[in-house]
Parts: sequence; structure tokens; C-alpha cells
Amino acid sequence: MFGTRVALCLVAVAMAIGLRQSNATPLDDAAEHYRPYMAEGIGSALAGARDLRERIAARDLAGAKKAWLSARAGWERSEVFTAGFVPELDAQIDAWPNADSGFHAIEAKLFGSGKTDVESDTDALVAHLDELHRKLADMPLTPQGLLDGTVRLAYEVGESKADGGESRISGTSLDDMRNNVAGIDFAYRTIFADALKAVDAGLDDSVTARIEELKTIVTAPDLPHVDIRALRRASEELVVALQAASVKLGLHRPTLEAQSR
Repeated sequence: MFGTRVALCLVAVAMAIGLRQSNATPLDDAAEHYRPYMAEGIGSALAGARDLRERIAARDLAGAKKAWLSARAGWERSEVFTAGFVPELDAQIDAWPNADSGFHAIEAKLFGSGKTDVESDTDALVAHLDELHRKLADMPLTPQGLLDGTVRLAYEVGESKADGGESRISGTSLDDMRNNVAGIDFAYRTIFADALKAVDAGLDDSVTARIEELKTIVTAPDLPHVDIRALRRASEELVVALQAASVKLGLHRPTLEAQSR
């Protein structure tokens, strides 16, 4: 009897997987192509955080700062998905402006006070990034959620980060924006570009042009040399173009609020 129940359960699981695969759309398949990039970014953030923990234990302030920067870069490349798919972990890892935990709590002491007494915060950061990294293989990725995240991040680059951004104490807000734009670019090209080009090549050209404009703007040598007006305009135009693209792609119009997917 037990063997029969197990067999029936396995059949049901196989049928469910087959049904999910048979119902997959080209956009669903394209969303899966984003998974390795997502895993690489969070893996890089986790490796940097583990190195940070070692540098903190050795009271190596310069090394700790370098490790924090490395971890931060991997995280910022991944922000297309973090707020929408893992909001609780996103809040624990990258809370801002209330930086009571995560990257910014550590940043304040390392770069602001020049202190390395952040063992508990660093341990928590490693634990949360490790938990997230373990979730990535099985996390359902929806085109809607990834488009929402792409739009939200495009808006954030032009608004909350244009005036100095989150990482003011470490002085790395421009790097944050560069990594954000790289994440936006990869997500669009990997998931949405081909599908949009097939139904509206002109709109695809518009989205691509706005992304390229953002990439050019953030090549400025430092934050004071960023053309903030151009950055905000390109950001807003990209948001509008992606929202228009959602209709062409058969998706809901993205909002600027992060929602769990």
C-alpha cells in the first residue's frame, strides 16, 4: 500500500511538472536564461561577504572595505529581482535609509567611523546572502516579476540614486548605478528584447537606446560629473518605454512599487 501511494505521488509530481512545462511561454523560457546571471551575482556578493567576515576577524580595515565593495557590486547587479521575489531578505540585506542591518549598517562603521567592530552585522549579512543563494535554484522566475523589477530599478537609478544614492558614506553610489544599469541591460536583452522586437521593433529600439544612454551617462569619472538631468530623463523615458512594452508582451503594466512575485 505504501509503495502504491509513493508511486501515485511520483506520477502526480511528474504530471504537474509536465503540465507546467507544456504551459510555458517563450517569455517563461527566456526568464529561465536569467537564472545563471542571478546566481552569479548573488554568489559574488556572498563570496565578498565571507571575505569581509575574514577581514573583520583580522581587524584589517583596508581589506574589509575592499571586501565590502566586492560584495556590494554583486548585489547591485542583482537588484532586478531582489525586492520583488525575496522582499524579506532584500530588507535584511539592503535596508535603506533605515540602515539598522545589512550592507549599510556595516558601511557606516567601516567607511564612516573607520571601525571593524561589525562582527554580528557581518555574520548576519553572510547568513542572509547564503540563505538567498540556496533559494535561487528553485525560485520560480516569472516574466511579469522580472519586468516589474527592471522597471522599478530603472526608476530608482534616476531618482533615489541620482542625488548621491544609498552608498554615500563609502562614496560608491556611482558604482551602484553602473551595476544597476548592467543588471537592467542584461535582464532586458536576455528576457524581453527578442519577443518585443518580433512584435514592435521600433519600441525595442527605443528601449535599447534608453539603456545605452544610461550606460553612457554613468561612465562619468565621478558622481559630481554625472549629468543628473540627463540621467533622470533617460531613466523616466526607459520606464515609460518598458511600461508600453508590457502591453506588447502580453503582461500587466509594471508599477513603481516592489511587489512579491
